Amino acid sequence: MTNTENRDIAWYAARNALLAEFMTAERYRVLTDALAMRTDYMTILTENTFHPQNASALVRHCEAFGLQRLNTVETLCPFTPNLDIVRGTDKWVDIRRHASTAEALATLRSEGYRIVATTPHTDDIVPETFDVARGRFALVFGTEHAGISDEVKASADEFLRIPMCGMVESLNVSASAAILIYMLSARMRREVADWRIGGLRREEILYRWMRASVKDADAILTRTYGGV
Repeated sequence: MTNTENRDIAWYAARNALLAEFMTAERYRVLTDALAMRTDYMTILTENTFHPQNASALVRHCEAFGLQRLNTVETLCPFTPNLDIVRGTDKWVDIRRHASTAEALATLRSEGYRIVATTPHTDDIVPETFDVARGRFALVFGTEHAGISDEVKASADEFLRIPMCGMVESLNVSASAAILIYMLSARMRREVADWRIGGLRREEILYRWMRASVKDADAILTRTYGGV
């Protein structure tokens, strides 16, 4: 860890300690316990999610199963979670919006993610046989009707499907995401040693969460440190 990183960690840690004085110990424990289960090892990318209900469900799935980052591409329609459904969970998840599918894929690859396309039209891999320990991965979910784009199909490193036993060929994006995020995040925690978020990234997330949780947090920080 560099001197700059150590300095930045200390910057956030001091402010987090200050804000902790303005919340109950139980609330602070809820935040830190949730953060201890957060991961950047796996993430999702959703292309042009049309229905607000599905957008809301994707945010809730990420929050519930500890995925800190959700990536979106909105070239055809905006990603607009329904506030009545998302119920504030978007405060705890980082929603990163990309200008295009190409930009999203390039960014994820630059960060070391494998691109894993979710589709029922291939027999390559199922959740039980997917190699979670081979490195970071991003699950890509397509539109509600057309599925993943041809651009994703052409550039994906792997394809993942949920086997069906009945007449139905596939599930909707919300149901598919819930199953895959739950199964693969559970396996990740069992099989991968370094799945947790730590260091500077952890302190920065906690800082944002603390500011969202403490009344007049910015005023408190400004009085003590001259700004936020």
